[in-house]
Amino acid sequence: MPEGDTVWMTAQVLETGLAGKQLTGSDFRVPQLATVSLEGWTVTESACYGKHLLLRLRKGDRSADKASERAVTLHSHLRMDGAWRVYGPGDRWAPKPRHTIRVVLKADDVTAVGYHLHELKVVRAADEPQLIAHLGPDLLGPNWDLFEAVRRLLSHADTPIAEALLDQRNLAGIGNLYKAESLFVHGTWPWTPVRRVRDLPGLVTVAQKQMMANLGRWTQSTTGSLLAGEATFVYGRTGRSCRRCGTPIKCTDQAPLDLTGRPANTAERPRESSKGGERITYWCPSCQAERR
Repeated sequence: MPEGDTVWMTAQVLETGLAGKQLTGSDFRVPQLATVSLEGWTVTESACYGKHLLLRLRKGDRSADKASERAVTLHSHLRMDGAWRVYGPGDRWAPKPRHTIRVVLKADDVTAVGYHLHELKVVRAADEPQLIAHLGPDLLGPNWDLFEAVRRLLSHADTPIAEALLDQRNLAGIGNLYKAESLFVHGTWPWTPVRRVRDLPGLVTVAQKQMMANLGRWTQSTTGSLLAGEATFVYGRTGRSCRRCGTPIKCTDQAPLDLTGRPANTAERPRESSKGGERITYWCPSCQAERR
């Protein structure tokens, strides 16, 4: 899942492959950028904030009497299906349909290819803050602010906590996997209103620690195991026994509560779909029972 840690890893891959290199070619395959060329621009840094990737570039224009330098940011978002890959000479590209390619960047002996990228745009460096100004604190950022994240969550006191954790305006980086796993570890029913969550700072800290623990590897694990089928407590485990109590794990849409206080849509789904996937919640009915 391309959540905060996956985006962070992707930024590191682009940093290793492109930072300090001048682009020898660029090919944008989206209508709004079809005429844009970054050839001759130098990549200075690959960064990220939450789920947003920020590739920063500079280009100097020197004349006889003065020197000026321009700076831009290539912004992209992976959402559910996006990915960046960096290839060396002779490497075989990923077996993905060519029509999913959104941009190709070439620099010396490397080629960076963006597949299924969303919100792809090139903006002036001075305008970069506007791309992320609406986001809450970044769980993996150097200036992570737990108290600001909690304050923002509490500003939506009646929102179910599972929905509030996914709202990037509250805190940036959490996706469906860390939402489900942190709620399980914390023992919180996903439809609990934010104002009724016991130890809200503790819940947010659990999510932040889970994500931090996976930095440096592509395999996401919250259980401590990297073996297939053993990496999560509830996520993707519909119908299987809870690792803590043995109760079958449930999965349903993260729908609003009905008049009885239950999820309005209780139809269970065996796996996450690509459409509306971030609205699906996994939980253990016993370990995460509703607290009256």
